[in-house]
Amino acid sequence: MAEASKKPLKERIAAAAGKFAATRFVRAIMDAGYSVISFSIVGAFFLILTVLPQIINTPGFISFYANTIGRFSNLFQSVYNATMGIIALVFSGTFAYSYTKIYHDEEKINLVPMNGLMMFLMAFFITVAELVWKNGRMEFVQVFSKTQMVAGGYEANTSGIYRIGAVGIFIGLVVAWLTVQIYRYTIKHNWQIKMPASVPSGVANSFSALIPAFCIAVIIAAINAALVMAGTDLFKLLFIPFSFISDIADTWWGFLIIIFLIHFLWWFGIHGATIISSFYTPIVLANMVANNHGAHHVFAGDPTNSFITIGGSGAMLGVAIWLVIGARSAQLKELGKVEIVPAIFNINEPLIFGLPIVYNIDLMIPFVCAPLASGIVAYLGISSHLVPKIILQQPWPTPVGLGGFIATASWQGGVLAIACAIVAFLVWYPFIKHYDNVLLKKEQAATAE
Repeated sequence: MAEASKKPLKERIAAAAGKFAATRFVRAIMDAGYSVISFSIVGAFFLILTVLPQIINTPGFISFYANTIGRFSNLFQSVYNATMGIIALVFSGTFAYSYTKIYHDEEKINLVPMNGLMMFLMAFFITVAELVWKNGRMEFVQVFSKTQMVAGGYEANTSGIYRIGAVGIFIGLVVAWLTVQIYRYTIKHNWQIKMPASVPSGVANSFSALIPAFCIAVIIAAINAALVMAGTDLFKLLFIPFSFISDIADTWWGFLIIIFLIHFLWWFGIHGATIISSFYTPIVLANMVANNHGAHHVFAGDPTNSFITIGGSGAMLGVAIWLVIGARSAQLKELGKVEIVPAIFNINEPLIFGLPIVYNIDLMIPFVCAPLASGIVAYLGISSHLVPKIILQQPWPTPVGLGGFIATASWQGGVLAIACAIVAFLVWYPFIKHYDNVLLKKEQAATAE
């Protein structure tokens, strides 16, 4: 123990990170991240086609778009819904499959990865429906209004079923982990129906999963029932620790805490922007209205996409450009080629899941600190009145510079946005350069073998 404490801090952190990265959970997470790369790229492409009129907001182009490819915008939205709109199912489902397979391979027990995946889907959809305890009985939530539609307990919008999209990734992981652990426990304790050796393996595997599936359904349903009777559910529990954000959003330190939480949660695979923005959206909209009546709020409209997360969460536009022109490893250079166009429109899921960012110790610091740095620059620029206050809410996919120009209705806003992107890349550069060198050495070693 004393000898270990004498090691340099860097070595101790590296050793701890290595052990963390080698855990079964993290390895399954990495597999899940790789599985959504193609989905995120396809979804990003069709999302750009859908939001083109918001990006190029001129009468001539809008008219041209409406009479040409705009005729198919709902089809483009359908493709997006079929990719990013079900990302929680793809990500968490792959995790369940991979996690089950890892236990099967390493513990040599009769776990079937496909059974793990199917049982996860069953368990996850038990939690997706919104229920309430009313008049002594469990009832589906039913809401029909101009702003919200919940039918039969399923909340839906133009992006599809709300809870199976990006907002459901974290709950999906929790449910997937619990599903595999219950499956593993039941099989290890021989809670299964065994068929004769003469029965085809497909049939035998189906029956071996019957008791584990029943146990999973009962346990997940019981947990969900207990939470609903307490006035909440698994999804709503996520919002409780973050409710304090509403009170601090309009202070400089609250502004930075919000940026930090968005990116800290993303590192764990949680769609931080979706969760945190649900609290601050009413505040920034009210502040924007107040700004139009003489107030001077920094946190108004959509400051994150205007000045902070340029190129997507993590402020990664500069990274995407560098991957194309500066990366030496084949992995990063190819990733840069597919990400460069989406990054211009603030879409970077290919990088988040492709580098990857999720559970990647090597890239956690710049992913969190780069947007904090750009946030500080943005806050100082607007609070000092060097840049006009935000009075308009620009579309989130608006490219760098143009978004800041629209938000503040000033050229100074455009300049500030570009400055923020540069500052963010300066934070990123030493880390992404080091990561590129590490991958290059691995590729060279693999080639030499």
